[in-house]
Amino acid sequence: MSDSHASTRVSPGTRTLTYVAFAFVVIVYLAIIQLGGLLVNSASGEDSITSVRGVVFTLIVPLGVALLFTFAVITYLGWWRPVMTDDRPVRKWLWVIPAVFVVAILLGIDYSALGSKGIWFIVLLLFATQLVGWGEEAMFRGVGVTVLRQHGLTEGRVALWSSLIFGAVHLTNAIGHGVSAVPQAVAVSLAGYFFYLIRRVSGSNALNSVIHGLFDFSLLTAAAIVVGQSGYVGSFAAIALYPILAIVLLLNRRRIEKPAS
Repeated sequence: MSDSHASTRVSPGTRTLTYVAFAFVVIVYLAIIQLGGLLVNSASGEDSITSVRGVVFTLIVPLGVALLFTFAVITYLGWWRPVMTDDRPVRKWLWVIPAVFVVAILLGIDYSALGSKGIWFIVLLLFATQLVGWGEEAMFRGVGVTVLRQHGLTEGRVALWSSLIFGAVHLTNAIGHGVSAVPQAVAVSLAGYFFYLIRRVSGSNALNSVIHGLFDFSLLTAAAIVVGQSGYVGSFAAIALYPILAIVLLLNRRRIEKPAS
């Protein structure tokens, strides 16, 4: 497949980004979330998301600032088109990926736990997780994929490196979660590849952003962060999603790209 697609060409009014500059942008993005989050938590006295106040100060404030930073970078670069659209379609059977995600999300949500928290808590948690989805997808599937494509990488390498970078940055979660951040980073790399394929099959960076946010919402409830209990059976839906999709994609790896014309 040719790399000379309109959405990744350098056109008048747009800028290019070196790998070093991209790394700097990612570091600033992470600093806003991690260090900014710690400062907000310290100032507000909130360090959990088990209350409305906790969701606002622990999630919405730092994630909202990080999302605004990402949008500012995209605007400065003039990259809204290549970030938000993808003109490198894959085969239609890959719609199975967002379909499986939707099933896992619906099965994974702890409805009884959320029901005990109240409508405002649910709305704010949904909003917070959408900030995660839109922010991370704009940064890593949007800006990240565009950077790699503009540097001439083949689409296979774009998929690989954008997913590995996405997983690697989650190692910063070790600040609050210790060594448990390592297996999480491995799982996140795999999830990054799934979101990359959702972007390509949908032709947009919107569907993967929404699904990413809803999946995180499901994980937060199924992992019992909301109510402080463990053992919710729905959590196995998220666990099962990874091997199921990994096996399907491995068996059909030669049927992902469309035949070259």
